[in-house]
Amino acid sequence: MRQFLFALPALLLLGACATAPPPAAPPAFDAEDVREGVLATLDAQVEAWNEGSIRGFMEGYARTDTLVFLSGGNIRRGWQESYYAYVRGYPDTDAMGTLSFEEIEIRPLSSLHALAFGRWRLTRESAGGAAGWFSLLVQRTPDGWLVVHDHTSSD
Repeated sequence: MRQFLFALPALLLLGACATAPPPAAPPAFDAEDVREGVLATLDAQVEAWNEGSIRGFMEGYARTDTLVFLSGGNIRRGWQESYYAYVRGYPDTDAMGTLSFEEIEIRPLSSLHALAFGRWRLTRESAGGAAGWFSLLVQRTPDGWLVVHDHTSSD
């Protein structure tokens, strides 16, 4: 009887494993669809910036407290803090200048995430230009492809 009691849990476990469905295969995704979605977000950000809309530019970022933005030796957490930093750093359209993204590489990671890497450039008449590099973790959300992690550097 004692041997049966020790064997019973093992038999139950084997029975449960035998009836459990096999693990699901990872969902297939269309890498080109991911690239196009991320590029659409980046293009919309450039367009909004060049129209003088920091708020429109920030629509490309996830409106969460977990958004991470690293730039100039500073770590900003959350959409609101990142937005305020842009408003303080670019008080008017002259300071904003004209933005372009260049040398963009997008690496789809899944149907929900991608890495984006590229060069940013600001052209300004009065304050001179600025440029640097960015790497982004972008996530598919109900609101589209949004940046959830941004690491930007200046030359």
